[in-house]
Amino acid sequence: MLMLTVPKEEYLMIGKDVKITFLGGNDRQFRVMIDAPKDVNIARGKAIKKRAAKRAAKKVAERQPDENVQQA
Repeated sequence: MLMLTVPKEEYLMIGKDVKITFLGGNDRQFRVMIDAPKDVNIARGKAIKKRAAKRAAKKVAERQPDENVQQA
């Protein structure tokens, strides 16, 4: 893991194709700009967790029998 302190408008390069520019922020939020090819998947951690929770709930629902269906 890499931890940095960077000034506003500093940037990082990841490989040759991905550029992350730090735009500034405050105590609660920080703005970044990510310049990457379209084939690079970029997702926020919050979105990933939400998607995983939906998948887990769907699996649980699929395991439980439907209450409206009569058992033979």
